[in-house]
Amino acid sequence: MIRRALLPLLVALAAGCTVGPDYVRPDIDTPERWRVPVTEAEAIANTDWWRAFGDPVLDALIAEALQNNRDLRIAAARVDEYAAYLGITRSEFFPQLGYGAGASRREAGADVPGGASGDLFEATLNLGWEIDLWGRIRRASEAARADLLAAEASRHAVILTLTAAVATGYVQLRNLDRQLEIARETVESRAQSVRLFELKFRGGVISELELAQVRSEYEQAAVRVPSLERQIALQENALSVLLGRNPGPIERGKPADGLRLPPVPAGLPADLLTRRPDVQAAEQVLISANARIGVARARYLPTISLTGVFGQASDELGALFDSGTNHWTIGAGILGPLFTGGRVRSEVAASEAIQRQMLERYLAAIQTAFREVDDALVSVARRRDELAARGRQVAALRMYANKARARYDEGYVSYIEVLDAERRLFDTELLEVQARADLYAALVSLYKAMGGGWSAMPPAPNPPGETEPATTAPVSPKDDPTGT
Repeated sequence: MIRRALLPLLVALAAGCTVGPDYVRPDIDTPERWRVPVTEAEAIANTDWWRAFGDPVLDALIAEALQNNRDLRIAAARVDEYAAYLGITRSEFFPQLGYGAGASRREAGADVPGGASGDLFEATLNLGWEIDLWGRIRRASEAARADLLAAEASRHAVILTLTAAVATGYVQLRNLDRQLEIARETVESRAQSVRLFELKFRGGVISELELAQVRSEYEQAAVRVPSLERQIALQENALSVLLGRNPGPIERGKPADGLRLPPVPAGLPADLLTRRPDVQAAEQVLISANARIGVARARYLPTISLTGVFGQASDELGALFDSGTNHWTIGAGILGPLFTGGRVRSEVAASEAIQRQMLERYLAAIQTAFREVDDALVSVARRRDELAARGRQVAALRMYANKARARYDEGYVSYIEVLDAERRLFDTELLEVQARADLYAALVSLYKAMGGGWSAMPPAPNPPGETEPATTAPVSPKDDPTGT
C-alpha cells in the first residue's frame, strides 16, 4: 500500500520543473585597450605579489596579518555562517524524522458520550517530507550556495585589501624612516655651520644678520625631526593594528631605496577582472537574487507533502511495546494559495526588483574594476617618470649646492646663495623619497586592482554534506545531485 501511495508522487517529482529564470551572465562591455600600453613579460597573477618587492620582513609582516587580523577573522566566520545556512537549506531535500512521547489520563462521567476513563501512554516516530515538485527548494539551495560563494569572495577581498594595506603602510614607514635620516643628517650639518658662524661672528668676520640666517635654516631642518618622529609612531601603530597586535614598534627590513621595483605585470585582458574578489562577490549576489525569483514564484503553486506517524500506544506503561500496541498512519497532502490579497504577486515583484538592483551593482563593479586598473597603470607609468625626474633634480641641486659653497669660500657670492641651494636640496631630497614611496604605492594599487596574488588565498570551506571545496568554479549538474 505504501509503495502504491508513493509511486505516483515519485513519478511526479521526476517530471517536476524548476520555476524561475536560470542565471545567464550579462554581456560585459570590455575596453579594447588600456590607456597605457603594457609590454612587459608574463603577468604575475597566481603569485604572492608582495614578494616581488624582495623584503623578507615585509613577507613576514603580511603572513602575520593574514594569521591574526581581526577583520579577516570576522570574514572567515561569516563564510562559516553562510556555509551553515546552505546546510540548513539543503536539509529540506530530505525527509524530516522526529520522535515524540506522551502520557495522559482521561476522566469522564458515566453520562459523557464515549466517556471512557483511563491512562494512555504513547511513543511515536513522525515523518514529514516536502516533494520539491516545482523546484522551490532547488532555487533556495542555489541562492544559499551563491550567498556562500559571495561570502568567500568577500573574504578574498578582505585578504587583498589587508595585504595591500600592510605593503603600502610598510613602504610608507620606510619612507618616513629615510626622511628622518635625511632630516637628522641635515640638522647635524647645519648645526656645524651654526657653530662655525658663531665663531666668525665673535671674530667680527660676519654680521649678526648672516648668523641669524644660518640659525633660521638650522631650525627649519630641526622642526622636521619631531614631526617625522610623530608620523613614524602613528604609522607603526596603524600597522600594528593591521597585524592584529597592540600598538608598538614594527620590525624593519630593507631601506626604502633597497626594495625592488618590479615590472608592471603584462597580459591584462579584460576577463582577468572577473577574478577580482569584489566582482566575484557582486556576481554571486546577482546569482542569489536571480534564484530567489524562482523561490518567490513557487509560492503560486501548490506544496505536496508526505506525512507519516509510526508508534506504540497502551493504557499501561509496562505494556507500551507489547505486541498489538503498534499503530501507524501515512498520508499525502497538497496545500496551495487561492487568495492572498496580492502578497505572492508583491513578493515576486520585490524579488525581481532586487535582482535588477544586483545586476546594476554587478555591472557597476565591472566598470569600477576597469577604471581602477587603468588608473593604476597610468599612476605607475607617471610615478616612474616623476621619480626619475626627482632623481635628476636632486643631482642637479647637489651640484648647485657644492658649487655655491665653493664660490662662497672663494668670496664670489654671499652665504645667502649657499643657504638657498641647501634649502632647495633638502626639500627636494625629501620629495624624492616620497616620490619613491608613491611609486611603490601605485604598484600595490595595480596589483590590488588586478585581483592580487591568488595563491595566498586559503581554500574555501566545504559546505555541510559536501566533499568538494566550495570554489567559484561552476558545478556540473552531474556533480551536484540536488540540481543546484
